[in-house]
Amino acid sequence: RPKVEEYGDSVFVVLHVIEIIDNEMVVGEVDIFAGPNYVLSVRNRAEKGFTDVRARCEREPEFLKRGAGYVLYALMDAVVDRYFPILDNLEQTLETIEARIFSGGSARENVESLYKLKQQLMTLRHAAAPLLDAVGKLYGGRVPPVCNGMQDYFRDVYDHLVRLNQSIESLREMVTTAISVNLSLITLTESETTKRLAAYAALVAVPTMIAGIYGMNFEHMPELKWLWGYPLAVGAMLIVDVWLFYRFKKSGWL
Repeated sequence: RPKVEEYGDSVFVVLHVIEIIDNEMVVGEVDIFAGPNYVLSVRNRAEKGFTDVRARCEREPEFLKRGAGYVLYALMDAVVDRYFPILDNLEQTLETIEARIFSGGSARENVESLYKLKQQLMTLRHAAAPLLDAVGKLYGGRVPPVCNGMQDYFRDVYDHLVRLNQSIESLREMVTTAISVNLSLITLTESETTKRLAAYAALVAVPTMIAGIYGMNFEHMPELKWLWGYPLAVGAMLIVDVWLFYRFKKSGWL
């Protein structure tokens, strides 16, 4: 779990590194030990290193003079900043799924994609949310000695985390809404199908009823020996079906 712990003059920081590899989210870990005159980082299950952080520190010698606290800040800032492209990627994925929902894509695939997206957001939240309290220890109140004079920098990291967590929560709510909309569209489609089936059943039921009445083999039946009985019965079937079809079409059932 991401955390910041103080041991005497040293600080131990655990950060989660998240990368997208082959459309899959891979979670790594970075452990940082920072003391008065040293910084040691141990990277596990993460492909991208921190050579850019070292280059940044070397380009800013006036800040590097502040010691290990600045290097610790630069490492934490780099890890937090890498969360934002991941979040942007998840937002684009949600937009793609939403477009697929309203374009008539497979409902099952949409639900599966949305649920996978929700799991990825939860993974990102587990990496970012615990850091709010952890980073708060580095700029508010009594800060570790190695971080003295760096409070404003760690406050900047905290502000980034606040914005990140708010975006994650908003995106999670949007995913939940998208799942509800997808299920509502499934119900609506089933309702439309049921209405169509009921309309076609009515179109078949009227001729069946008329044919059933005149198909009964009773000896004494009115109109049974009429010369125009058969055309009249067929015509009645057609007229009633045409009228029903018109009414169903007008009401949107067909």
